[in-house]
Amino acid sequence: MSVVELPDISQARAHELIDKFSSRRITVVGDVMLDRFLIGRVSRMSPEAPVPVVVYDSDEFRLGGAANVANNLRELGGGVDLIGVIGSDESGAQLRRELAAKGIHSTGLITDQERKTTTKMRVVTTRNQQVSRIDFESDHEVGAAIEAAIASQVEMRARSAQVVLVSDYQKGVVTRRSMAHLLSFAQSSGLPVIVDPKVPHIDYYAGAALVTPNHIEAESATNSRISSHEDAQRASAELRQRIKVESVLITRGEHGMWLDHGGDNGFLPASAREVADVTGAGDTVIATLALAIAAGATMPEAARLANEAAGIVVGKFGAATVTPAELKARF
Repeated sequence: MSVVELPDISQARAHELIDKFSSRRITVVGDVMLDRFLIGRVSRMSPEAPVPVVVYDSDEFRLGGAANVANNLRELGGGVDLIGVIGSDESGAQLRRELAAKGIHSTGLITDQERKTTTKMRVVTTRNQQVSRIDFESDHEVGAAIEAAIASQVEMRARSAQVVLVSDYQKGVVTRRSMAHLLSFAQSSGLPVIVDPKVPHIDYYAGAALVTPNHIEAESATNSRISSHEDAQRASAELRQRIKVESVLITRGEHGMWLDHGGDNGFLPASAREVADVTGAGDTVIATLALAIAAGATMPEAARLANEAAGIVVGKFGAATVTPAELKARF
């Protein structure tokens, strides 16, 4: 098997595609989350246990999961409709406030009285060192009534989109039935569907235009070791055939990306100049891919743009975002 780098993209072409982001609209469906950072100072260890004593300083809230994908799309200049499920709790209300602050409508969020809003509370120091994390969540699958509500939102909101993006964090929103309805609707509407997957749901995505597993997910899904471009090539081909999708993009961290696009295969070297935090990098990748595809990019061009966006975002702390100006500057 031959291993080649994907073709380069010119500055003019990259800027042309990025300029089109502002006129494109993406519908995001998936598991929304709230990231809460409890920030404090550490000056001593606890006498009760071998843990640091954190003196509280402040709270910070950020969008997580599918909500962070929506935020990435918005920061890149695109229009976005977000469909997800929250609980009837303070975290759900805070999530709505955070979305509003970013200019993202929350009318596509469905409240399930039986669930908690997925919240990840991280205790961090003022030097950005994480001390612990506490998760609040209900990760069982949503019931039939919520599935029907999700389907209704998809049919209403995706009509104005150019791409449907599924952000699956395996927190209960992406079920076999909800995914089957979404793919059927998208196919009948001529809309490409791209998926940030979870391995236990891998067979749900048959018919999607693109899935974007990271290398650990790709290893798990193919029961193989990926330590080279050749390994990635084999795994992506196996995945593409198994789940009947048009394209597979495996993100490999410091080893870059591998794209299998119906014979148009190749790798991209990692573009990060410095790495501060990889949190949320996958959200940035799939948001950039969605807007690039909506703007008319080929799959290799979309991968190039997404690779550069990932290189920017891992240089920032937390689930960060990228602006069109920052992305243009990489070319």
